Amino acid sequence: MTRIGRLFENLKRSGGKGLIAYITAGDPTPEHTPALVEALERGGADLIELGVPFSDPIADGPVIQRAGERALRAGTTLRKVLDIAREVRRRSEIPLLLFTYLNPVLRYGLEALAKDAAASGIDGCLLTDASVEEAGEYVRIMRAAGLDTVFLAAPTSSPRRQRLVAQYSSGFVYLVSHTGVTGERETLSDAVGPLVRSMRSITELPLAVGFGISRPEHVAELGQQVEAVVVGSAIMHLIERNLDNPSLEVQLESFARELKHGFEMAKAGAHRP
Repeated sequence: MTRIGRLFENLKRSGGKGLIAYITAGDPTPEHTPALVEALERGGADLIELGVPFSDPIADGPVIQRAGERALRAGTTLRKVLDIAREVRRRSEIPLLLFTYLNPVLRYGLEALAKDAAASGIDGCLLTDASVEEAGEYVRIMRAAGLDTVFLAAPTSSPRRQRLVAQYSSGFVYLVSHTGVTGERETLSDAVGPLVRSMRSITELPLAVGFGISRPEHVAELGQQVEAVVVGSAIMHLIERNLDNPSLEVQLESFARELKHGFEMAKAGAHRP
């Protein structure tokens, strides 16, 4: 079992919920990323998605696109992201999920990536643009290296695609809260509830919801429905606003703590008469 699997087992045992924090590796520099990961962990993040910057993203909103551009200018590559993971692993046992597009993986080599990712301390991989209908070989190679494979299910996913996502996912299933690209939103989509119920009917894996979550109130609302929430654009927006600010790590830690407090808000709401 990976660190991801152990995390969700521990959360289930304790009755807790997980905060998954996305960060574009290499923004503002590859050397700075491990410290930012540590700050998020101190603030309460339970799992880190290490985003691999890519020149042609299709699922990323403007905030994460700009973060990717800065990371690429700073010399960040997929190999460099694995070096970052290795550096994080020297000081932390927090679960790490490699979040990337298919193109960098194919250029690196699927089997080579599986071997090197596992050796770097990565626990799993999420390919945002991989076709789950053609994922059999990818899943086989990743699982042989001891890595989890996380797939996306969206409100527009057909019942067949949802079943394939459930079949090929391990660790957890990532539910996209709305169609379109990533980005902060004022309110959560009404499509989340039906998607959660649909996936619950076909898998016992933990469910995590991402895309558009940026406030403790969002975390509180979702904390009553799923095992984890994913926050990305709001974190990267904070980094973007404080690129040269020496207090960036303190601010990240504080923001993660605020988000994690949303789960306590959910508990309080559930027990309110």
